[in-house]
Amino acid sequence: MLTTYSVKDAQSSILQRENAFLFDEFDMGADERAESIRIYGEALTPEQGVQKILRDVRLRGNQAIHDWTERLDQIADVTLKTPDGEPQAALERIDPELRHALECAAQRIRDFHSRQPLPNWSTNEMGGTLGQRVTPIQRVGVYVPGGTAPLPSTLLMCALPGRVAGVEELVVTTPPGADGRIPDVILAAGAIAGVDEMLAIGGAQAIGALTFGTESIRRVDKIVGPGSLWVTLAKRQVYGIVGIDGLYGPTETVVVADESANPAWVAADMLAQAEHDVLATAILFTPSKQVAHAVQAEIGHQLEQLTRADVIAESLTKRGGIVLTHDMDEACLLASDFAAEHTCIASETPERYTSKIRDAGGLFVGERSFEVLGDYVAGPSHTMPTSATARFASPLNVADFVKISSIVELDAETSAQLSPIAARIALAEGLDGHAAAAQQRLAK
Repeated sequence: MLTTYSVKDAQSSILQRENAFLFDEFDMGADERAESIRIYGEALTPEQGVQKILRDVRLRGNQAIHDWTERLDQIADVTLKTPDGEPQAALERIDPELRHALECAAQRIRDFHSRQPLPNWSTNEMGGTLGQRVTPIQRVGVYVPGGTAPLPSTLLMCALPGRVAGVEELVVTTPPGADGRIPDVILAAGAIAGVDEMLAIGGAQAIGALTFGTESIRRVDKIVGPGSLWVTLAKRQVYGIVGIDGLYGPTETVVVADESANPAWVAADMLAQAEHDVLATAILFTPSKQVAHAVQAEIGHQLEQLTRADVIAESLTKRGGIVLTHDMDEACLLASDFAAEHTCIASETPERYTSKIRDAGGLFVGERSFEVLGDYVAGPSHTMPTSATARFASPLNVADFVKISSIVELDAETSAQLSPIAARIALAEGLDGHAAAAQQRLAK
């Protein structure tokens, strides 16, 4: 199930990333073509299908949302906007132990993000006053995936950084359950996070509703949160009309382990990652053959106890593996090059290796700081860059919920000194109107 690779073999197989965001390069087989015709009435790629849904929502509003929800999810008679008071009522209904767990997680998420700096600043050392002003985005939509199970953790991880940043209006949208309602645990998480509106809409139609607005839903300024292929495609298509936080592919974890690692814990962490989805990635980099063999055995043993064993087995077979490296330096280099969403260091002395890993969405240092804690309660948002985008992107954080305005308030002397410089550059660019605007200040 979990293949062991040499570095060379891994680099030509499991470490070869497909570009998860080239969604237009889609090879439509017979099954996909038949399903597309059933849904759309014609053979469309996912990119084209999403475009059709977005356009329909833009033109027909609520009715289009109802139609697509019934067609795609077989759910009719959905109440799009959750009535006021229902999230709080759900919070009272859920199991008290679950409520306590969600509230503890929420407090840690708030505490972590409240420590992220969002500085207004100014200086008088450049002639007059120059600086920046940080302003919360007014209205933000948060997409919370539904899929096979509701994800209250994602609501907390995506909404609370926005609340800390001072966003005035937070709107959560999530797929309805089979009964046409948002599950109680999601409603309860919304109450804990203090969101302002909750919408029972999923998929591309949810992104369309947030982007364009409808008769009953006001458009937002930015959309954050992970989702399915169709949600991600929709976010990409509406970017520029609204802001987005990023494009998220299937989840992924790599573990870098030395000879001191606990094989049972490493195996448990890999199984937890593979449990998400058949497209999830779980890879171990280690120079220790003993650890590699022990992890293999532990995975076989522990898998028998898990309810999603079929999903895990497919994920590990297709996208997982163990890579035997020459030493820990090579293991860290490979992990950094892979730039995974989660990179975990399994060692009794993890601090020896942290500086060797440059690119990672989240760095989990030591076996007590395991990735599952990051999923739920450690503090940082679990919405992290995937598909090697950790090379340039960051986890969702308070900066995603604000915008920066530059402040320019020059004194007369500095303005006079800079005007001829600006005029000279403007003339070089052939913009004599720009030059004239600067020269007029000099004449005056």
